[in-house]
This record gives sequence, C-alpha cells and structure tokens, in this order.
Amino acid sequence: MPSVATDGLSVTHAAKQSGPPDLRLVHYNDVYHVEEGSAEPVGGVARFQSVIDHYRSDASFAGQPDILTFFSGDAYNPSLQSTVTKGRHMVPFLNKAGTDVACVGNHDLDFGVAQFRHLRTQCRFPWLLANVLDPALGKDVSIADCEKTLMLTASNGIKVGVIGLGEREWLGTINALPPNLVYKSAYKTALELVPRLREQGAELIVAVTHQREPNDYKLAEKLPPGTIDIILGGHDHFYAHAVVNGTHVLRSGTDFKQLSYIEAWRKAQGSGWDFNIVRRDIVRSIPEDPATLVMVDRLTSSLKAKLEKPIGYTSLALDGRFSTVRQKESNLGNFACDLMRFYYGADCAMMAGGTIRGDQIYPPGILRLKDILNCFPFEDPVVLVRLKGRALFDALENGVSQLPALEGRFPQVSNITFSYNPSAPSGSRVKWAKVGGEPIDYNQHYTLATRGYMARGKDGFASLLIESEGGEVEEIVDEESGILISTLLRQYFLSLKVVGKWRRWGPSMTRHWSTVHDNLHCNGWLKPPSSRGSPVSEKVPYRPSVPRSKQYFYGRFPEIPVPAGADGVGIDRENESMDSDSDTDPDILTSPQPTTNYVTLPARSATEEERRLRLARKATRTWMHRAGLQPSAINDADEVGEFTPTWTPGISPRLEGRIIIET
Repeated sequence: MPSVATDGLSVTHAAKQSGPPDLRLVHYNDVYHVEEGSAEPVGGVARFQSVIDHYRSDASFAGQPDILTFFSGDAYNPSLQSTVTKGRHMVPFLNKAGTDVACVGNHDLDFGVAQFRHLRTQCRFPWLLANVLDPALGKDVSIADCEKTLMLTASNGIKVGVIGLGEREWLGTINALPPNLVYKSAYKTALELVPRLREQGAELIVAVTHQREPNDYKLAEKLPPGTIDIILGGHDHFYAHAVVNGTHVLRSGTDFKQLSYIEAWRKAQGSGWDFNIVRRDIVRSIPEDPATLVMVDRLTSSLKAKLEKPIGYTSLALDGRFSTVRQKESNLGNFACDLMRFYYGADCAMMAGGTIRGDQIYPPGILRLKDILNCFPFEDPVVLVRLKGRALFDALENGVSQLPALEGRFPQVSNITFSYNPSAPSGSRVKWAKVGGEPIDYNQHYTLATRGYMARGKDGFASLLIESEGGEVEEIVDEESGILISTLLRQYFLSLKVVGKWRRWGPSMTRHWSTVHDNLHCNGWLKPPSSRGSPVSEKVPYRPSVPRSKQYFYGRFPEIPVPAGADGVGIDRENESMDSDSDTDPDILTSPQPTTNYVTLPARSATEEERRLRLARKATRTWMHRAGLQPSAINDADEVGEFTPTWTPGISPRLEGRIIIET
C-alpha cells in the first residue's frame, strides 16, 4: 500500500553506522512550480510537504533530533505564477516547509534587489551569500545586506555552521543588479569564514551553494579536507551526489520533484562525519498535504483575479494570428524580438513564430495581464548565445523550410532582414540575409537572443544547438539563468507607467530599463500618455540612493545615471484596477476574504464581458466565412488613435520590411 514513508525512496549513500543519528537534515533546491506535473515524479508542493512532515513528526523518528532544512536557492522565478506575483507567492510555501536557511540564487534576484529584500523580510529564515559584496552598503557587506554565515543549533545541542556561496558566472546573466559589485572567490571566502564558525563551536560545517556542479567540485578540491563537511548545492536541475576530497557534494533535483533526507553521525575517531543520504522522488502515490493543497487552490483563485488587471496599452492593433506569425512578418513578433534583443544587448534576436499562441488580433486599447500569459505561455526562458553567421543563416533557412505548412518554426526577427522564396526547394529558400543592414558574414560571430527551446535544437534548429546539448553554439546566458518572455513583457509594461508602478522597482531596474527604452523607442514605437484628465497620484517619498564609487563594475551593461527620484515612483490610489503591484494589492495566499475581479463594468464583470466579446468575434468570423469575405489586413499606415490613457504610454510597433517574400 502506498505510504509517505517509502514511496519514491532510494538510498544515495549508505553510512556504516547503527543507532539513531546525531543530526538529521533535509535539502532541496531550485523550486518553481507549486502544482504537480504530468510525468513521474510529478512533484507538487502538496506532496512535497507531506514528505517534509513525515520526517519532521512521524512516530518512527521519536527521540531523534529534529530535522534542519536547507534550501539552495531559486524560488522566486521563473514560472507563470511569478510573472504575476514577482515571487511573492513562494514565500508561504518556503516557510511552511520549515526552511531553516537558504542561499541566494540568481533567479531570486530577477525582479531586482529591492524586491528580493522585501520578500526576504517575509521569510522566517535567513538568506546567505558570503562572496558577492556591494560596496554601497558598506565595507565587506554582502549584496542585499544578506548574512554570510549562520550558526544553527540542533534540538540536541549540536552546533551546525552554515556558509552561503555563489558562482561568478550567474552574476553576469542578471540585468538588474546594483553596479560596482565585488565578487570574491568561493574558495577564499570559505577559507576565511569557516575557521570563525569552528571557533564559535560549530561541529558540522555545511556550505549551501548556488553554482554549477563543477564549481562545487572545485570548491571541495581546493579546500583542505575537513574544512567543509558537506556541500548542499543548487543551480543545476538534476539529482547528483559525489565525494570529492573527502567532502560530500549533493544537489537534490528540482521543482518540488525531489528532496534529500540526510542522517549524520560523528565518526568514531572524533573527526569528520558519516552520512546516510536518501533520495526522495515525489511520486503520485504520495498523498497530498490537505493544508498545502488549500494554499495552492487559494493561490490559483488569487491569480485569476489579478489576470484581469490592465497591464499596458497598445495604440496599434497587434497581429498575433497563426496565419501571420507562421509565414510573414508580424508587428507583434517585431516588438517581442526587439524587446528580447535590447534586454540582453544582443546583436540580433530570433523567435519561432509558434512562440506566439494568441492566434488573434489584439485591437488598439488596453492589454490585460492574461493577454500576455495567453499569448506567451511557454516556460522556456530567453537565452543569449554566440554563434557564427553560417549557423544564423542556416537557422533562417530552417525557419522557412516547411512552408506553405504553417509550422511554428517560422522566424520572427530583430535587427535581421532576409528575403525568401516559398516556391524554392526546401533548404535553399533564403535569397539573402543581413544583420544590422550588413550581409551576414558566415565566419563572423554574432550574439543572438532566442528561446531556450530553439537553442536545444528543437523544431529543426540544429544550427542553434548549444554546447551543453552537444552542439557548437556558445552559451552566454543559459536557460537556468534566462528570463521568461511573459516576465520580460510584464517588466517592460511596468517600466513604462507614469503611475501605478510597483513600489520596489529599485534604481538598478530603472538603470537597465532606461537603456532598453532608449534603444527600443528610438523608432517612434511609443505614443506618450494623454495629459487630459490625469488622475492625481499619491507619490512615495523619495529616498536618495546610496552613493556608489566607480572603482568596480560587474555585469555586461555599463552604469548610467539614475534620474533623481527614481525610487519614488507613483502609486495610483484612485485607479487600483491597474496592474500596480503596490502594497494595496490583496495578499496572495494570506487574504481571508474572497477575491474579486479588479476590472469591473457597471452591468457585468470583466469575465462576462470577455465571454461576450469572444462570442461576438466567433459570430463575426462565422458570418464572414459564409458570406465569402476575407478578414482585412491590419492597416500598417501611421494611423495612431487619438486617445492614450493617462497612466501609461501606448506602444505602436509596425511592420518594417524585415521579412521579404519573393515570388
């Protein structure tokens, strides 16, 4: 009969010990989706919590020390839920798991340091990162004022010293970091801090890390044996264990699909530890924790309300029809690809037309959050790669190879222009292609922003296959460090707003998005907000940012000045139907009151209005089909409507002749 005690259990490393352990630990890392998946192990936070509770309170562990729970980073992004909540929904689940300490992961900073610091205040445990310093906060102070080490005391009095460490590589992938960060070697940092923990009485030393497995191995190899007893790693999304230079190195899967249960015994000689490590796959037969399941249902209900909120405004119709994005240039495809390119500072961008799933024309007017998520539902992040011109040309050739079939591989592009003949033999349809107005040089290297799906060679994009998958394309920002297109779009629209912008946007986000705007809007793709009838907004008092020196800089983007008052963005109290993400939003998971739609109409709800609109569109399409009429093309002339709202500019992306069809 299925049970929490044994289902999904396998022994990773067996200790040669008997009797109750001196310490019991639980480790997990890189969790994103709270709902179960379709394939085993299905995961899901409700089953995950059942296993945690088993190790915490089952009668079979009576008389043994209480468990200490370690998390190795990456919870706040990426997922469709985090696109809406900016990571806030994960805090109750991390708390309920009884997490004792966490290491900062790269995705925990995706929404800026200010948002991370806010989320950290809601956690019942500390976040550690010892080797990434921010001089603006003081001498030898970690980013976001995180702690460097922590001393845990087990229920039986044994002291456990913990140090948090990250790798240099993922710092360069985050666009919204403070300038002038200082990275210190993980090895040197451990040599400096671990002896202090020993002096304070730590008997077991645990490193919680967020770095690739080879970097954890290097850490273990460089340190003298016994410096760190066990490394609990994250950042990789697989389960693995090894003993390197006498140090156990463990990573515990991903996405609430695995965890590790660890029992530790002091060695008989009095130096070092023996570990019994059990892998738990969260399989479907494990019962779901009822209280956690209620939390998941409450989250889903809360998000449904928030999805109705206006996120932005378009002054032109956006063409997301399959018949457009899968065979020719689309203004919506141009906009998304340009945003990808400028966000990563790439030479060019390419996105398979099948990425756009809305299959409709979004008329001029308000865009809601659900429009973004319905149009861009995929959860493979945008990546940045470096490849030769030959590979880029071959990717374009693959994109047009299946026409006239409306395959999802057809490319939407940015800073690329090309011509193709759909009647030519497949594999030789592209007549010419340019990057930045210059013919593609087959031997030159270009940086390309694209979907992780394509960089894994899917949909025939073998020429984009990255090195880690067996290809030849260099990864600069990989999938585990990238950002979802839906998250990218939401940050963009929030960055445009004149009122209703989220409170914890932070100067680092302002710095980066100012650069994006300077590039993206230089072609007139933005209509200023209306000045008529502008609502009165309540301003958050401006708090000057901390002065920073120029002696250090970390990242791929140069620092630009932050406008005075950048921290004091407006919060629109009179128009709370906007997607403001301010503290006036109902609490995700914690609100005892039933949630309602933010967008309401006098006679009927927004949901009812949406249903009526869909019926009207369906009836119109049916009538046109029976009447033998073809849908008219979008008017691509410069005919911007007279109205834009007072709270945001309106985007106006156009066709630019990026893709030319020859006959």
